[in-house]
Amino acid sequence: MREHRQDPADDAAISIRMLDIPASRVQDPRAQVYIVDHLKPGTTIDRRVEVQNTSGESQRIELYSGAASVENNAFTVPDGRTGNELSGWIRLKTTRIDLAPGERQPVGVEIAVPEKASRGERYAAIWAQVTSAKERTGNVTQVHRVGIRVYLDVGPGGEPPTDFRIDGLAAEPGVGAFPVVTATVTNTGQRALDMTGTVSLRKAAVQAGPFKVTNGVTILPGRTGQVRIEVNQALPEGTWDVQARLASGTVERTATGRIALPVAAPMAVSTSTGPGWLVYAVGGLALLVLVALGGWQLVRRQRTRLA
Repeated sequence: MREHRQDPADDAAISIRMLDIPASRVQDPRAQVYIVDHLKPGTTIDRRVEVQNTSGESQRIELYSGAASVENNAFTVPDGRTGNELSGWIRLKTTRIDLAPGERQPVGVEIAVPEKASRGERYAAIWAQVTSAKERTGNVTQVHRVGIRVYLDVGPGGEPPTDFRIDGLAAEPGVGAFPVVTATVTNTGQRALDMTGTVSLRKAAVQAGPFKVTNGVTILPGRTGQVRIEVNQALPEGTWDVQARLASGTVERTATGRIALPVAAPMAVSTSTGPGWLVYAVGGLALLVLVALGGWQLVRRQRTRLA
């Protein structure tokens, strides 16, 4: 029986999201959608995720952990159930659940770091998967899975710092008359970055934006990546002042510069940067936070969606 590339237009059968956020990370937006932590060797933590059947049919859902890595400034997962060191430390309290249409169920996740674990950050994913056979052009197996990223740093002492700098802004042609603003970001900290943020433009009394970061960029410590912001509206010709506000978790940096429109070819603009901190309002007293999943989607031989 062969695998079938599922039509991207097919509706998702299941969803998965975080339930538990540690008190120390309640203001970190990354911790609301991923498992992000720093642990000493020999430490065990417990988290919960919630799996929901979003289809109109009953579903048998398999749960497992798998390998992940950061390659070419992207959080990358392999097809299938390939494992790595971190996925071997993860134990799901149940590996199979049956859900009626619309039903949801919490699932416990235990991460146990061995006493002799070496220092460093590791990456993995927690998956919920539905496998079904449908008659289309013969015997076809469709695999749909949704997942949550895991970023785990291991080492003695406190958590390593997260930091970055914006080395430069640039403008390049986008779709049609819409330009794209790019920012070159260097990870100067010791944890991987997941870049978010906005760009605003101003020309005299005319203001455009803010426009959101449109590519999912994950940057390893010491590495440099390019963040893209699509300006999805036509702007008058002339020189525009640009302000970029980029963030990873609670750490924010800003950069300003000027661009000339229309853009005929990539062009650099001068920048100035300054530190800042994102402030996030968190309501309620609970440490259980339900969030809608965002992030990127990877379609290969199976349908994969990872927050």
